[in-house]
Amino acid sequence: MAKKIKPVLPSLREKKRYLVFEVISKKDIKSFSEVSSLIWQSSLSFLGEVETAKAGIWVLPDKWNPKKQKGMIKVNNKYVDKLRTALTLIKSFKRQQIIVKSVGVSGMINKAKKKYFAM
Repeated sequence: MAKKIKPVLPSLREKKRYLVFEVISKKDIKSFSEVSSLIWQSSLSFLGEVETAKAGIWVLPDKWNPKKQKGMIKVNNKYVDKLRTALTLIKSFKRQQIIVKSVGVSGMINKAKKKYFAM
């Protein structure tokens, strides 16, 4: 009979933050996959593969709002500032200039959604 694996204690788990971002451009970006690839490319070029892996970046697909051009990223609490920097380095998409700005950060997904998506 297989032994049951004990869950990781909360004190040993990675702390996470939810960063809400907004894309400002002349034409709206409808596709989540395009936004996600922009974020991944920027974080990989700025942080490198090892730091990106340590940051635990996860672009949440169900939190992308194409009408408001806002989305949410889950990230390790020690890498929030580095991720913000990587987002500001995104300058263009399909030959049009865009700005990706950080709207806010929260430790709880529901509070981030209430506070920053309502704007």
